[in-house]
Amino acid sequence: MEKVKKTNRTRAQESTNAIEKLYISMRHLFSRGFYKPMGVSGETLRKSLLSLRPEIYGSIAEERTELNGLTYVIERLPEGIEECQFINLTADEGYDDSHFETIIPPKRRRNCYRIDKDQMNIEITRGRSEIYDILTHLTFLFIESHKIYNKVTLNEGADFIREWKYLEDIVVYNKKITDQEREVAVAHLSNILGRTFDEVLSIHKTFQSKVNKDRFFHLIYWLGKLAINEVLDNKKRKITFSTVLIEEIGHHIYGDVWADNIKKILKENKLLQRPIHIISANMHSVLNSIYAKGALPEEAEEYEGFELFQLLSNADSKPLQKRVKEYASENGLIYVKDTSGTNINVQIIDTDKINFEVLSFNKENSIDKSPVIIVMDYAFGEQAYETMDELLKPYWDSKNKNHLDVKSVSIMGKAGILEGGKGDIMIPDAHIFEGTADNYPFKNELSKEDLEGFGVEVFDGSMISVLGTSLQNKDLLEFFHDSTWNVIGLEMEGAHYQKAIQSASKIRGNISRKVKVRYAYYASDNPLETGATLASGGLGMTGVTPTYAITQKILEQIL
Repeated sequence: MEKVKKTNRTRAQESTNAIEKLYISMRHLFSRGFYKPMGVSGETLRKSLLSLRPEIYGSIAEERTELNGLTYVIERLPEGIEECQFINLTADEGYDDSHFETIIPPKRRRNCYRIDKDQMNIEITRGRSEIYDILTHLTFLFIESHKIYNKVTLNEGADFIREWKYLEDIVVYNKKITDQEREVAVAHLSNILGRTFDEVLSIHKTFQSKVNKDRFFHLIYWLGKLAINEVLDNKKRKITFSTVLIEEIGHHIYGDVWADNIKKILKENKLLQRPIHIISANMHSVLNSIYAKGALPEEAEEYEGFELFQLLSNADSKPLQKRVKEYASENGLIYVKDTSGTNINVQIIDTDKINFEVLSFNKENSIDKSPVIIVMDYAFGEQAYETMDELLKPYWDSKNKNHLDVKSVSIMGKAGILEGGKGDIMIPDAHIFEGTADNYPFKNELSKEDLEGFGVEVFDGSMISVLGTSLQNKDLLEFFHDSTWNVIGLEMEGAHYQKAIQSASKIRGNISRKVKVRYAYYASDNPLETGATLASGGLGMTGVTPTYAITQKILEQIL
């Protein structure tokens, strides 16, 4: 009998398997209602994350503490979460009307509430992708906390190293320290974290705030302290999901309210029957592209091309931004601040009120009937399907069914690029769901040629829609890039948007089958390059050119 040939699995296959396990585990734990991250129930999550070794989490599988990944995660979680033994994920359950202070992480729009010294509540209103995002970040955080425990304990917890006692003295007793003493603490911390003095000093400065100059010391101490409590005193950390959240998730509760409010405002302003173009983008590029020249005539003469937009992107340009917004509100723009909980603000632009004499776009494609442009802020993962699906549905008013005359849907977003670097542009012709064979080919009204000539590289091919940007690793991405899938980049919303557009136009008849779609992404990072992942920092001014180049082309095609 011939021997069965045994083939070894590649790292890409192992990574795919790890992502699948993570996805299934998180769905199971969510349905269960609670779990202990460092206990038996959280074991699959931990093992899968350590097996996957995502690029964004750097040295998660090593003994030394991962500093860039820690910065990335902390910026997306509420301040003080490292001190909390209990973390409760809830729906919008009325905490905003209570005495609890709303804590919003710097890099994620989500409402969080410190219930007491041991509990943090995090409000989930953006769908399952937000839960996956939080759970992977927390798993990383707890793995790192146990690295600290292993470094600082002696004789199985009977004693602690002197460096830990020095840190505890500063944090627990709020000891005021001099710059020299601070450097001593940094030196001790570098020993605990397995990092160089320079690395720890740099990250200490990153975490400094006006309120707490030594926030990094507090962060490391409490991460280590809770791990010590867990191992030595059996005070297990616990993550729970509220009953209301479990019942509401996946039912478009927030998306329905959000979309209904937009359509109501369209009706009130007699815009409901006009041709509509939807753009998913940030809240400044379309606004500035249409109104900046009219609002800032002197600056527009001094700064040519995209230089005016670079000026408006500066941190100290708040007065100029205010003038643009005030001018826009007098010339056809209605700003709709979200009150539904989706955290997606909207701008409605009546192009009939735009002064085209100060615009670089000619009104050619919309001469017969002035269109309405709806600009929606970025969705998050699966939330893209919920919001787009609800927005494309007819509006019921006094038992009348009003179909929206949606002419086009344009998606501009940030994505990881697999060829090229930060600031380059990707033009997709298909979206592929990671971990499945689901794929969504489409005719993109934007082409590679449209975006050439702006001084940035342009790539075309397929995009992969991932479960979470924090779950990607090199082996898997190299497979997608090098194989016949011809993947040029990764993002989280594309396939969800296209799923909603296709079902609304080709199956449900909510909008015209002839609806045009435009997708373009600019690169926020290159996860295949060491030091170029999302954890390496933002785009800064590098993002101005691709953002406004894409916006310009979208508006040219609409107008």
